[in-house]
Amino acid sequence: MTTTLPSPELIASFIDIVGSANALTNPGDLAPYLIESRGLYKGTTPMVLRPGSVEEVSRIMKLATVTRTAIVPQGGNTGHVAGQIPREGKADIVLSLQRLNRIRDLDPVGNVIVADAGCILADIQKAADDNDRLFPLSLGSEGSARIGGNLSTNAGGTAVLAYGNMRQLCLGLEVVLPTGEIWDGLRRLKKDNTGYDLRDLFIGAEGTLGVITGAVLKMFPKPLGHQVAFAGVGSVEHALALFDKASSLCGTALTGFELMPRLGVEFTTKHIPDVRDPMETVHPWYVLIDISTSDSAESAERMVHELLEQGIVAGLVENAVIATSEEQRKALWHMRESMSPAQKPEGGSIKHDVSVPVSSIPAFMKEADTAVMRAMPGARICSFGHMGDGNIHYNISQPVDADKQAFLDRWREMNAIVHGIVLKYNGSISAEHGIGQLKRDELAAVRPEIEIELMRRIKHAFDPAGIMNPDKVLRAD
Repeated sequence: MTTTLPSPELIASFIDIVGSANALTNPGDLAPYLIESRGLYKGTTPMVLRPGSVEEVSRIMKLATVTRTAIVPQGGNTGHVAGQIPREGKADIVLSLQRLNRIRDLDPVGNVIVADAGCILADIQKAADDNDRLFPLSLGSEGSARIGGNLSTNAGGTAVLAYGNMRQLCLGLEVVLPTGEIWDGLRRLKKDNTGYDLRDLFIGAEGTLGVITGAVLKMFPKPLGHQVAFAGVGSVEHALALFDKASSLCGTALTGFELMPRLGVEFTTKHIPDVRDPMETVHPWYVLIDISTSDSAESAERMVHELLEQGIVAGLVENAVIATSEEQRKALWHMRESMSPAQKPEGGSIKHDVSVPVSSIPAFMKEADTAVMRAMPGARICSFGHMGDGNIHYNISQPVDADKQAFLDRWREMNAIVHGIVLKYNGSISAEHGIGQLKRDELAAVRPEIEIELMRRIKHAFDPAGIMNPDKVLRAD
């Protein structure tokens, strides 16, 4: 695989495919495509190609394979593990899917929407909503994240508890292979047992096996009842016990159960405009409960009142507020979704996207807190996330007045501490953000050797030239 700059003739050949207006080479134009949101990785590239059709993607990939030119697919550049960023000091060409942003078809009866990979997630949500349907994937970055990236990282978000992650929300894919061949797997079937499930190979592969260009996505009927409550609890153990009651009482109507620490509430109310503390009383922990019912608004209202009443009687809930309008429901969710960006003004933040079995969350967090504070006295632990599916964003903010860079230099050390405890509880070091560059070497260290070898065999079968997003997920040979 070529790692030196492409020749002027090769650059001209790539430009001919997409047209000069859609081939960026000016350093100022390239800059937004070369750094990820946290600023941990900055890559280099001779050009960004922005194809406008699947056929153009195919031609790009054919040329790339013949010339052994590395290609890095990129959607909205919202990923947190640098899977979408070209390598530093290499000649990787960025393939931006931004122009592939057409909704091809929407079938409200079949509850499917067929879309280009470059469609923005919020636009998919709106298209479903305009047709009295729901596309449930919801992320803090939904205004800029694109469907292809969501699929390539198997994104989760806040509704996994009820609807699953992107793997569960996708019926079919269209993929351009590294050779330029186009696999049309845009099937709309919920039942299709005809051989290997190729779709599942590409979902979560982070662009290392091919370029996702289109998808068939599931929609759902809109809930008729929707209620959100915010409850203060005394401990993570109490939050887990309340979740158990919510699961028994609400069943599939429980669409969200989010855990938040007091520190996270303080950060968001301090740094995020228009965020207010919903309660006058202070509590160590909070849970955000989202209930959606298919029959009526009254049923959702009854359900949330009954759950909170049971929680209070059992001594699990210390105080609670119930949203009385859609505006208030959105405000409560806005607080939760703002917890990660609210850490940025507090200085350096070492982040962990981990999952453990739901019943192990209290024990994991207690053990991790103890270990982190022992290693770094004064660290401010802001762990929050999707308690209902076991996904905790175990984030550590730097001690007050600490040197930011000195703190960030201990990223790997803190990773080793937290991830070691995660593995002790049979958890995962990446719950919904993927592997990318950030966790590539750690993946090889924590997964069984046979798993890594099988991944390598799959990678070689699909991409023998090694041009497809090299050094992401697996280290290039």
